[in-house]
Amino acid sequence: MLIHFWGVRGSLPTPITPHQVQSKIMAAVQRITVDDLKDEESRAKFVSSLPSWIFGTAGGNTTCVEVKSLGNELIFDAGTGIRVLGKSGNLPKDNVYNLFFTHFHWDHIQGLPFFDAAYNPNSEFNIYSTNENTRELLEQQMNQPYYPVPFSALTKKMNFMTLVPGNTINIGKTQVLCCPMSHPGTSYSYAVIEGDKKFVFATDVELNSKDFDDSPLKEQIFKNADCLVIDSQYTAEEAYRKQNWGHSAFCYAVDFAVHWKIKNLYLFHHEPTYDDKKLYSIVQAARWYAQYIAHEDINIDLAKEDMEIEL
Repeated sequence: MLIHFWGVRGSLPTPITPHQVQSKIMAAVQRITVDDLKDEESRAKFVSSLPSWIFGTAGGNTTCVEVKSLGNELIFDAGTGIRVLGKSGNLPKDNVYNLFFTHFHWDHIQGLPFFDAAYNPNSEFNIYSTNENTRELLEQQMNQPYYPVPFSALTKKMNFMTLVPGNTINIGKTQVLCCPMSHPGTSYSYAVIEGDKKFVFATDVELNSKDFDDSPLKEQIFKNADCLVIDSQYTAEEAYRKQNWGHSAFCYAVDFAVHWKIKNLYLFHHEPTYDDKKLYSIVQAARWYAQYIAHEDINIDLAKEDMEIEL
């Protein structure tokens, strides 16, 4: 199973600003020594030694995660990251897409009208969600005056399937199931199971005590997952101030992963006002919290655009 992040930002697209670029350049320049400039090899070594928040970026596209499993193409949410997926050339040869929606807030659907593959008449989309009106919801954002091209311009091979939480569907040899989470209007977390591997995608969730209850459905989705990608938009202080906004603090995500015995945690749905330096400081704080507060050996990383995870 291969997981690829195409969009990791929450709420709205967040392009890197000129000021942020300048700050990265200044931070790099301040670290240079004369020895770092001697030759091409020393310059390359210097660049590779820069902190991740200087050398790269977590990215600004909204939610889109691709899962390739046993030849199947699964896509979770169609934020602006799906446009990048469409431009990548990294597309299924059979032109069949299995597209799952966690919910229908704009940052999870706004990229679909810009997904080139959706206009290919040979493409086939199997679209899954718990909402019986998925087609109408996707059509609405492409109606005038919001968008100049109607939904009818997309491929005619659009198949809409309504999911029932807790019921497993099979796509080839891959199993997928979902459960509701606390978020305005409700969002759904997904488990993807392939053989003895389990991947969980849990964006847009405000964790609460019920999420730690050992219910059969929660156990089926979360327990012993090999990898958890979860909403970690806030610090604890912000989560306290923004109760009922539908998002979690990174420390709550760590507690959640520890409770469900998950060893690989990826912080996701990044706050749009956070720059890269802030995001990388959060992942460091999460690692510290896991080690010194939760006393758990858990691998924690930041979800970044174009990152791939192999299970």
